[in-house]
Amino acid sequence: VQLVESGGGSVQVGGSLTLSCSASRRIFGLGWYRQRAGAQRELVAAISESLDTDYATSVKERFSITRDPKNTAYLLMRDLTPEDSGVYYCAASPTYLTQYPSSQTIWGQGTQVTVSS
Repeated sequence: VQLVESGGGSVQVGGSLTLSCSASRRIFGLGWYRQRAGAQRELVAAISESLDTDYATSVKERFSITRDPKNTAYLLMRDLTPEDSGVYYCAASPTYLTQYPSSQTIWGQGTQVTVSS
């Protein structure tokens, strides 16, 4: 599976961004992890083929993940804060994506999100 990411960029506090991630073929789990400065990579949002979703507590009320039948996932990020800044990595897995990615997890190239005040 290959992943192609798009979206990201710079936005002011309170703004919105949408990330997208297209998988080259059908795969069960899609989602995003983020790497913030000085922090470990964390799961932000995930969605399964059956449309089960999972979110980090810090984004649950502000982010929304969806996917379409063509194996593309979207992450709508609203009410962004500087703490949301970081590199966002699309990920795919034949199983549910969790906080502890398995060796089967496939990674996108990452996209920078910068939120400034």
